[in-house]
Amino acid sequence: MSNTDQKLFLYKPAFADLDMRQALLADPETMSYNKAYGGTIDWPETEWRQWYSRWVAQDREQCFYRYLMTADKEFVGEVAYHLDPKLGGYMTDIIISAKHRGHGYGKTGLNLLCGAAKARGIKVLYDNIALDNPSINLFLAAGFIEVIRTTESILLKKEL
Repeated sequence: MSNTDQKLFLYKPAFADLDMRQALLADPETMSYNKAYGGTIDWPETEWRQWYSRWVAQDREQCFYRYLMTADKEFVGEVAYHLDPKLGGYMTDIIISAKHRGHGYGKTGLNLLCGAAKARGIKVLYDNIALDNPSINLFLAAGFIEVIRTTESILLKKEL
């Protein structure tokens, strides 16, 4: 187990903690991976209550959301999965803040997310990643395999 594995954990955010998510989504450097889909994401406070109710307050099978926190209670990113009706499977989401990249948090966070999904009875996770997104290598190293590749993206899956 690496040093990072020992100090990173999943944290279920309180409603008052959502300013951290807003800052993450608004940071151009952090969201640079998302340029194929528009870059930063505007997430005004008027949307927080409904989003929180769906993603966090209710522990539902259809979706899961947690912050990635260090033992020192420092927020380094977020992980999530949700049931995608079009795909008929669960899609992952992982964002590591730009200032925390390169320290193994992505790998550890993805492993924590896979563990949480498996503990909730999820059998397979997917992610659709733009071809210019370097996180493809992270997913492949974590045991995801290529399902479909287009000229724009790659669909990956992992059996848990």
